[in-house]
Amino acid sequence: MIEIYTVQEAQQGILRREMALEPEVPPALQARLDELFGAGSTPDTAVATILRTIRQQGDTAVRHWTAKIDRVELAQLAVDKEELGTAVSRIPADLADALRFAADRIRQFHSYQPLPNWTTTAMGGRLGQRVTPIQRVGVYVPGGTAPLPSSLLMGVIPAQVAGVPDIVVATPPGRDGRVPDVILAAAAITGVETVYTLGGAQAIGALAFGTQSIPRVDKIVGPGNLFVTLAKKQVYGVVGIDGLYGPTETVVVADETANPTWVAADMLAQAEHDVLATAILLTPSRELATAVQIEIARQLENLSRSDIIAISLANQSGIVVTANMDEACTLASAFAAEHTCIASANPQQWVDKIPHAGGLFIGERSFEVLGDYVAGPSHTMPTGGTARFASPLNVSDFVKISSIIELDDATSAQLSPIAARIAQAELLDGHARAAGMRVGD
Repeated sequence: MIEIYTVQEAQQGILRREMALEPEVPPALQARLDELFGAGSTPDTAVATILRTIRQQGDTAVRHWTAKIDRVELAQLAVDKEELGTAVSRIPADLADALRFAADRIRQFHSYQPLPNWTTTAMGGRLGQRVTPIQRVGVYVPGGTAPLPSSLLMGVIPAQVAGVPDIVVATPPGRDGRVPDVILAAAAITGVETVYTLGGAQAIGALAFGTQSIPRVDKIVGPGNLFVTLAKKQVYGVVGIDGLYGPTETVVVADETANPTWVAADMLAQAEHDVLATAILLTPSRELATAVQIEIARQLENLSRSDIIAISLANQSGIVVTANMDEACTLASAFAAEHTCIASANPQQWVDKIPHAGGLFIGERSFEVLGDYVAGPSHTMPTGGTARFASPLNVSDFVKISSIIELDDATSAQLSPIAARIAQAELLDGHARAAGMRVGD
């Protein structure tokens, strides 16, 4: 049963941010770490070991850790081209149509995001910026308890819109050692030609460092489990990364007019992702809080992942009764959730009161599940409170900016003594001399 809390209780509990990269390790996971990496190993040290051996041994280490961790022996690391090319024919036709429809909307949305080259002559000579795509990107697509073709679409398509010429996908093998057909079909629909049967830290290491059969990439994007996130953190600097993603989370801000059946359904949809998922309702209406609590209990009985949902609802989720909608919005912004949904009579009036959110879902018809699949924006959004400073995955994640500096003679002569004076203050006489010798010419 999901609990109803006061604001004070929630601030000491479900609204309190913990360090996403330093979670408590369950006993079963600790036993597995001890078995594979030695007594007292932590997720962080285990990842460091995997990355070090991949850097040193390449494909051999990749195969070793896949066999040890995933219990899959890989004959080849990349999916066969013929298997990839025929994948769409192996999934139901209506599912293929749904993936194509989603891909078209995601592409259309991201095509509106500007990537401006610009220059100005107003400051003397020519100054500006040049935007160019990253050359090679690796998109990680999680496997876990279910295949996620939507994550492939959400990672690959913004990169394509940005003009990235070389995009590869890495995704964990299933128990049969194969990538699920629905993942391969999504790759085929987007036009991706290379899919690696690799998951976890070993996938991140192979993409970051390169191996005998996997060329290194320039940037890695996409969410994953704790080990993927730790690996991305450790390889940052060798390659670029989009962000460090923790468990998924949704906050619903609702008034007394909200539909309790819909609110409950939206919270359950979030909770079914993972036992660590967070689903929180913030409302000033005690009546709505009680109605949603009852609805969650009723709807939970008919869901196939009820065991996962029950743990999420008990540990990370809850309903918080606030003094008013202003307080609910303040709490929502402070929590800075991955998804923030506004369900009220006039949802637009509360938007500006929630500056921190990965995605804002405004009105009960704009529910979070649509954002997961077909609304248009990438569903890869900042988690763990990082929406205070981070953004959803978008085309700007796949380009880089070069500054253009082309000064005319008069402007160069004007700026040189000023630069020389600042250089002298920094005790950099080589800098000062390089600037000073231009003054008289």
